[in-house]
Amino acid sequence: MNAKLFLDDLLKAGRELAEKGQAIVEKKLDIEEPGQKRDATLSGMKTGALAASVIAILLGTKTGRQITGSAIKLGSLAAVGGIAWQAYQNYKNNENILGDDDKEIVPVNEITDDKEANERSITLLKAMIAAAKSDGHVADDELSEIKKQIDNLSLEGDVASILEEELAKPLNIEEIAALAGSEEAKAAEIYLVSAVILNKENEKERKYLDDLAKAMNIPEALLAELNAYNDKDNV
Repeated sequence: MNAKLFLDDLLKAGRELAEKGQAIVEKKLDIEEPGQKRDATLSGMKTGALAASVIAILLGTKTGRQITGSAIKLGSLAAVGGIAWQAYQNYKNNENILGDDDKEIVPVNEITDDKEANERSITLLKAMIAAAKSDGHVADDELSEIKKQIDNLSLEGDVASILEEELAKPLNIEEIAALAGSEEAKAAEIYLVSAVILNKENEKERKYLDDLAKAMNIPEALLAELNAYNDKDNV
C-alpha cells in the first residue's frame, strides 16, 4: 500500500471528523457487527474505512476524547507539507539564513520519486501515531480494533505493518525526533503532523509537543512560524 496516499486519507478523514462532527463520523464508522452489512460497507469504503477508523481511534473519539483544540484543520498532506515549507522559508528569510539550494528538502507533497515520497510519508505516519499515544488514551482494545480492520481489509505491506508495530511499541520521543536527522525542514513537517493529532488544551499533549520540538532542536524562530500557521482558523 502507498503510505503517501494512506496518510493523505488519514488527514482528510480527520478533517471530515472535525468539520462534520464526531457523532456523524462515528455513526459512519459503526461497522463492528459481523455479517453481510459490515462486509459490504468495508468493501465499498476500502482503505478509506481503515483511514477513518484509525483517525477516530488516534483522536480518541471512541473513548469520549474530544478533538477541540486539535489542528486537524490541516486536512491534507499538501497542507502539512506546504505550511511546514512556508514556515521554514519565512524563518530562513527573517533570520537571513543562506541555505545550500542543492541540499534543500522538497516538501513531502512535492516529492516526485515514489520511493522517497513513501519513506517520508512513513516518517510522518510514525510521528502521528506517537503523538496520539502521548496521553495514553490509545488502549489495548483500540489497538485490537485497528488490527481487526487491517485483517478485514486484507491489507498488506508497509502501512499495515507500520500501523501495528508503531501502535504496539512504547512511546519514544527521541526515536521520533531522530527521524528528522539534522534537517530543519523535515523537523517542521514532523512537528506539524504531530500537532494535527494533539489537543493543545491538554497539558500532557502540549508537553509532548514542546519536548518533541526540543528533541529535534527546532529554533525558537522557526517554532514561532510553525505555531503561527498552526493557530490560524483557516489554513
